[in-house]
Amino acid sequence: MTGSPANPPEALSAPLDGFARHLASEKRHSPRTCEHYQRDLQRLVDWLIESRIGDWRELSIHDVRRYVARLSKDGLGGRSIARHLSAIRRFYTFLLREGLARDNPALDIRAPKSGRRLPKVADVDQLSHLLDVNPDDPLEVRDLAMFELLYSSGLRLAELAGLDLIGLDLRGREVRVLGKGNKERILPVGGKAVLALNRWLEQRPEFANEAETAVFVSQRGNRLSRRSIQARLARWGTVQGADQRLHPHLLRHSFASHMLESSGDLRAVQELLGHADIATTQVYTHLDFQHLARVYDQSHPRAKRRSAVEQRDSDQTGP
Repeated sequence: MTGSPANPPEALSAPLDGFARHLASEKRHSPRTCEHYQRDLQRLVDWLIESRIGDWRELSIHDVRRYVARLSKDGLGGRSIARHLSAIRRFYTFLLREGLARDNPALDIRAPKSGRRLPKVADVDQLSHLLDVNPDDPLEVRDLAMFELLYSSGLRLAELAGLDLIGLDLRGREVRVLGKGNKERILPVGGKAVLALNRWLEQRPEFANEAETAVFVSQRGNRLSRRSIQARLARWGTVQGADQRLHPHLLRHSFASHMLESSGDLRAVQELLGHADIATTQVYTHLDFQHLARVYDQSHPRAKRRSAVEQRDSDQTGP
């Protein structure tokens, strides 16, 4: 039976109030978490009223599927829809406990899969512009050495922050890092990065505390934190006029994409990045294909001809 437009708000909202109290008092959730649950469930209430469903007992699996379709139509991605479904499932667990529902209609509903987000990268020319500088300030000398090493060797932020002097072999142009799962790997270091690191190591004794083993230290002489590295890279991008926000993973992604674009050797890039599963590295093949597709569209004579024909047809038909 569907509820009439006159009474659904009270019939639907009263259990929501009880659920909010349950989350706050029994589950000890933060006000922010409670607010998120309330917001997601209120969106469902609005849809129920629109669909003339006036009681929580009336909501069926079919209705939940229709609601998921509506969320998708409204532009929500898979992760957001999964969050909504989680809220509904948890709410119905509460309703079942209170005797206000007969079953949990969202129990076996799964959100649609989100398309995998491709990592953002900077192009070679932009990175050259950002890194081809000659700073005088010692802290900027340090920053340049960090950023050159990130891009040269594809280090993770944690690997850069945790790097000790013993891990550097600039004569052999290598760096030894400890990655995820305490797995150690040895990476090559490019010539530009070697020059920048040598210059920083000349300045480092002026800052580093006597017992400090970190390669990169703060003004106070201690190991530079991850947050500070992120802040310094963002600042560098602002000062140098970057057209996108700079962060450590952007340099790592750019390293991987540019290496794959030049070599085509996915296994080698996997080893350099320290990925346990090659499927993680394969995301960069999609980036490489996007680059190839752009080159094709700009360069292939038939691609150009197709564009010209499409433009001619557009000109003939008009708006």
